[in-house]
Order: sequence, then structure tokens, then C-alpha cells
Amino acid sequence: MGRGRAKAKQTKVARDLKYRTHETDFGALANELHGENHQDSTDELEPEELEKWSDYADPRRD
Repeated sequence: MGRGRAKAKQTKVARDLKYRTHETDFGALANELHGENHQDSTDELEPEELEKWSDYADPRRD
């Protein structure tokens, strides 16, 4: 018992993904995958947020 609600939610999500129209920017996706036009988004973050996540930063990236 209890499986009905979970299955209904999964069905709803699957149907939404199947029938929703997506406007994908394939050019931006290709640039992201190839590493072109990389913009550092850390300029937009507050210093407190940067400090909070600094433990997870890639040590190879400066």
C-alpha cells in the first residue's frame, strides 16, 4: 500500500517530460560542452556564499 501515489507522480512527471515542448538553445549547449565562451559566474555571488562553498571548489582551477 502507498505505491499508488508514488506511481501517479512518476506517471505525471513522465507525461510532462514527454509532451512538454522545449525550446533548447543547441548553440549554447554545444559551447558549454566544448568549453567555449566560459564565463565565471562567481562574480555574481556574495562573498559569504563563495566562502560557504569554497571547500567544494576544484583545487586545479584557479
